[in-house]
Amino acid sequence: MTEARAATVNPQGTQIPLLLAGVFLAYLGQMTLNPIIAPLSREVGLAEWQIGVTISVAALMVVATSQFWGRRSQSWGRKPVLVAAFALGTVAMALFAVLAQLGMSGVVTGTALFLCFVLLRGIGFGTALAAVPPTAQAYIADVTTNEAARVKGMAGVGAVQGIAMIGGSVLGGALSAVGLITPLLAVPVLLFGALVLLAFRLRREPRHELIERPARVSPLDGRIWPFLLAGFGMFTALGFIQVITGFIVQDRLHLDAATTGLVTGGALLAAGVGMVLAQAVVVPRSGWTPPTLLRVGGLIALTGFALLVPDLGAVPLFLSILLIGFGLGTAMPGYTAGPTLLVSREEQGGLAGLVAATTGLTFVIAPTAGTTLYGIWAPLPIIVGTLIMLVVTLFVLLHPRFRTGALRHASAGPAPAADPSSTATPDA
Repeated sequence: MTEARAATVNPQGTQIPLLLAGVFLAYLGQMTLNPIIAPLSREVGLAEWQIGVTISVAALMVVATSQFWGRRSQSWGRKPVLVAAFALGTVAMALFAVLAQLGMSGVVTGTALFLCFVLLRGIGFGTALAAVPPTAQAYIADVTTNEAARVKGMAGVGAVQGIAMIGGSVLGGALSAVGLITPLLAVPVLLFGALVLLAFRLRREPRHELIERPARVSPLDGRIWPFLLAGFGMFTALGFIQVITGFIVQDRLHLDAATTGLVTGGALLAAGVGMVLAQAVVVPRSGWTPPTLLRVGGLIALTGFALLVPDLGAVPLFLSILLIGFGLGTAMPGYTAGPTLLVSREEQGGLAGLVAATTGLTFVIAPTAGTTLYGIWAPLPIIVGTLIMLVVTLFVLLHPRFRTGALRHASAGPAPAADPSSTATPDA
């Protein structure tokens, strides 16, 4: 890498902060919607399971398109991918705000309303959001050259997501006090702001920096499947409680719809505070390796899940959510950075898409299952999430791939792409 090239893409320069700003605004838009999605569903007459299906469809689109976006970020360039994604997200969420208003006015109801929710919030926004993490992660993997820098960079992506969770929880909760439609109007404005920022400020790569035929990485690749399995388990556990948080708050604390949006925003704020503390303070300063981050974070998150099972009142409820955010915030950089140390540059885009797809896959199943189980017995989805988190924690404690020495040995060896046993194949 030449000095000019290094200066252009230095993580301390202007490009990574711009990239992180785009990630922040994307997730700020998503998190602004979260505090009011439960009371909104009841205001427009949709059942809990219908909201679960909507979120699951969004996750399905993440699974279906993440590897595509990740590889295209290397062949088309990161800027065109991000601009296209934010344009799609802006249009989808602007139409979703209009639809919600029509639903609350009784103009669109029943099955038609549900199908439009799925089309706009599920398919449209899910496809757009799928482009953001793999593009950001592939970029950071490309410009970092050692384990510590890689972990710190991946933690930066997670940190801005945590900050977005805090900001979205505050913004969504506060705006819901004006009316449930107000946070919905804010979402496309945030996405359009990101679109303008990236379209006019983000550097587009010269043609020679792109990879015309990025490698497709198999989820069964022995270098990475243990990390994918651990991440799948963590986010499945989270998915069982994330969508029902509003229902838990409303039912345990006996609140009306408007107050539920405000208090749910406070609960998600606690999770965001935990995530930011983990990824902006603990991860950079601890110097822990990816396996250690997974172990420590898993144990902390498991404690939070277990505390959430019984109905102990408001303070333990908020504390449990704080612990879950802190634990998963600690573990996430281990999950995202660990496998990037084991693959070649040509595989980074495909790997980033695979990581995003794995995360998205959890939200195909968990929101629908969680909301359905909640309708049967309120503590049931929390118990299931706790058991899954227990299995994940035992897995990362016992599996040999998560021994720090094994990871360092693998990352110090020859480039995996030169290994004839590699499972990666060219993208057709």
